[in-house]
Amino acid sequence: MSIDKNHLYNLLPAVYRERDEAGGGVLRQYLEVLSDELAVVADGIDQLYDDLFVETSAPWVLPYIAELIGLRGLAPSAGGGLTPRAEVANTIAYRRRKGTAAVLEQLARDTTGWPARAVEYFELLATCQHMNHVRPRNQATVRVRGASRLEFAGTAFERGSGEREAPDLVHLPEVRRIPPRRGRYNIPNVGIFLWRLRAYPRTETAALPVVAGDQRRFLLNPLGGPVRLFGSPLSEAEITHLADPVNVPMPLTRRFAARRLADYYGPGLSLAIAGVPIGAVDICDLRDTGGGAWAHTPVAPGRVAVDPFLGRLALGDAQATPPLASYHYGFSADMGGGEYDRTASFATIEGPVETVALDGSEGHTTIASALSALGLAGGAVQIADNGRYEENLAVNAGAASIEIRAADGQRPLLVLGADLAITLSGESEVSLNGLVISGGAIRVSGAGRLALRHCTVVPGVSLDAAGQPTQPGAPGIVIESG
Repeated sequence: MSIDKNHLYNLLPAVYRERDEAGGGVLRQYLEVLSDELAVVADGIDQLYDDLFVETSAPWVLPYIAELIGLRGLAPSAGGGLTPRAEVANTIAYRRRKGTAAVLEQLARDTTGWPARAVEYFELLATCQHMNHVRPRNQATVRVRGASRLEFAGTAFERGSGEREAPDLVHLPEVRRIPPRRGRYNIPNVGIFLWRLRAYPRTETAALPVVAGDQRRFLLNPLGGPVRLFGSPLSEAEITHLADPVNVPMPLTRRFAARRLADYYGPGLSLAIAGVPIGAVDICDLRDTGGGAWAHTPVAPGRVAVDPFLGRLALGDAQATPPLASYHYGFSADMGGGEYDRTASFATIEGPVETVALDGSEGHTTIASALSALGLAGGAVQIADNGRYEENLAVNAGAASIEIRAADGQRPLLVLGADLAITLSGESEVSLNGLVISGGAIRVSGAGRLALRHCTVVPGVSLDAAGQPTQPGAPGIVIESG
């Protein structure tokens, strides 16, 4: 903390302050030095109070708090698993609920860093009901007409998933063991389901018309292929709560998304179309039906149909400009560009930073014009949105260093009309950061340094409507220098 240097001086009687001013202010200077030392003491007192709580204590205090609660062998922090602070904080909660499915689920989540769901398989056995413990959801047979429930068969959510009056998907006992993956449903068996893929956001990205000039049908994937939409997991408030589908990054199905649309659609949630309220959204099957047509189209005026399985939009009204969509896709790690923190990977380059945005809110609307503004002195071109940039680019670094990067939290797409020609010379360096590059290869000539950080080079130059490479044998990076 900081202490006002005039505070102590103003506490003195006025007569002493007047004499001090007349004598050159020596007392004021002394109190200013003293206030700095008092601030250090006050910070120490504040930290002593913070050290009483595991959430705010200094790292060196954690082993002492762990000793107080009988936790020994506290491991140092390593990777994205359970941190020492979390281990100490959760120890009491773990011990109070030892042996329950809830704590097994929490332990799995803490140690792996992946969302988890624990399943006690004895609850999914078809059994005779005891009159003192009636389980209405545990039915002896499965409703074959319940397609919305049957899509969870064999998954982590056979127990109704917290949905109102949802029946359990019961099974006959399996006496085979779990390790060979031959048997699950038996009295002593417990399963832990983990979600390795995370739900990564794409915010306010212009949808791509399925064909040029189509004003009603769009693809959410700016590369033109299908994309499976994922649910952004909601946090669980209590350790006793077993994860529901809304608490894990699960790929969305059409039936489930339609049934739980309020949990997934809207600003800040898993899916949102700019300017479209939830009341105008229908979850539909928009698969191809031949001849370039989609199922369940045309859509009624004022309505918007969304296919979360294929990542498609169909609108009842013609759009003058492609709609802006926010959604989540599944991926395994912070790589290849995305809306995660990349600031530490930015190149340290002396020179100006030219900013680009398609809507004209920044200094440039094209990457080419920003590169021209840098000139021979070098610098950085920063793309400030998730736009689709269809350009022909050539980068001649000369003796300078140039970086073309997406701003932190952005993942723009660069659609090349020809190969991206990069010419290096001497000690020059060109860095590409956070970009998705499609439509052409990166072709490098000359001697120098090329750095690719958090970039996705689309395989086979570009993708077709099925998501397959259009030129499977074509390289993405060509080095022409020795």
